Amino acid sequence: MQTRRVMVTGGAGFIGSHITERLLARGDEVLVVDNYYSSTRRNLTHLLDHPNFELLRHDVTFPLYIEVDEIYHLACPASPIFYQRDPVQTTKTSVHGSINMLGLAKRTRAKILLSSTSEVYGDPQVHPQTEDYWGNVNPIGIRSCYDEGKRCAETLFFDYRRQHDLGIKVARIFNTYGPRMQPDDGRVVSNFITQALRGEPLTMYGDGSQTRSFCYVDDLVDGLMKLMATEHDVTGPINLGNPVEFTMLELAELVLEMTGSGSDVRFLPLPQDDPTRRRPDISRAEAALSWQPRTALRQGLEATIEHFRSIGV
Repeated sequence: MQTRRVMVTGGAGFIGSHITERLLARGDEVLVVDNYYSSTRRNLTHLLDHPNFELLRHDVTFPLYIEVDEIYHLACPASPIFYQRDPVQTTKTSVHGSINMLGLAKRTRAKILLSSTSEVYGDPQVHPQTEDYWGNVNPIGIRSCYDEGKRCAETLFFDYRRQHDLGIKVARIFNTYGPRMQPDDGRVVSNFITQALRGEPLTMYGDGSQTRSFCYVDDLVDGLMKLMATEHDVTGPINLGNPVEFTMLELAELVLEMTGSGSDVRFLPLPQDDPTRRRPDISRAEAALSWQPRTALRQGLEATIEHFRSIGV
């Protein structure tokens, strides 16, 4: 069988590095494209000598001319600290980056997968969230550079499908955690673990009753690869996440227990437009991909805490 040539944009990031590892293990040739804005080359150090691996420092807002069979398009800062630091660039990455990668896919007739996000649902008024829900997004808020950028990226993907019959796949990713998260990325799992390990107060925004559903990175990668492997008529969008819902207080208590930390919890005001509830309906993923997450939160947190300890947090 001919070796697949696969490109992963944002491949030095948390999720991208795990996908890259799995693709190489499968026998693919993998080109990672990343500008390291919210990622680190360290995530790929163990792969640099792999004969099928190539790494290119490049910003996807500029075109790229290569030959490729599949594209996992993950390039975009995904945590509020990073995407709000340069919101104009965040929108450009989602929109211009998608236009450039779709143009490449059109030229090479490659299949292309977009890592969209549960943020397209905004602060949802439907619970759990199904793919046919159009969302409740503030188009001019501080999160809109990411939320609306991804919504526009989805629009572009489906227009390229309708106009050029491109082989697209759109995954809406819910909160994902695991080894190689950045300690300073501002996401709740990494925040709580790093604060607990350092003996600092855990930062709780709001009263802690808001909910999230946490999917371990290995389970997510399974879902993304299964989606890429589907036939031409399967486009998505498909929710990929863990449907088990936890309050922020429950997560904090679990992290404190598992780290053995004596940290307190410090309550702060809820940030603007922060969703109060978030849980995916994964019926479509179950039917189209035969996919369900398998990793319980305690099991995934154990590996994640060990990772943060290993890097000296």
